[in-house]
Amino acid sequence: MDEFEVVVGAGSLRSARGEAVRFPHRWTPEGVTVEADFTGAHLLHLAAAGCVLNDVYREAAALDLPVDGVRVTAAGGFDMSTWASSGITYRVELASPASPTDQAALLARVDEVAEIPRAIRAGAPVERQPR
Repeated sequence: MDEFEVVVGAGSLRSARGEAVRFPHRWTPEGVTVEADFTGAHLLHLAAAGCVLNDVYREAAALDLPVDGVRVTAAGGFDMSTWASSGITYRVELASPASPTDQAALLARVDEVAEIPRAIRAGAPVERQPR
């Protein structure tokens, strides 16, 4: 799962790598770390990963589940002749004292409600506006 791979982390699962970029984050005082190249493919995957990370914190708060850290890795391929995406896969590492059952329910809920993955799954027209 490393084609155009990106990694975002927050809390106890933030990246310690020197090349990770740090951003402020609504849900954590120390912010998030981002490991990604600056290409369109990476940025598409980063949008999905960042949304999932944020929604883990949002949905955990709504369920009153403690979260110590989250790391989301997202990747996917492209047909190099048409640049059509072959899809995006992601995995979530969750540091939480919540039970495995509660953690699984949280991640299932996030997969259901995360806005950017939902928008990508649904497809959307993208149009250039004239000047």
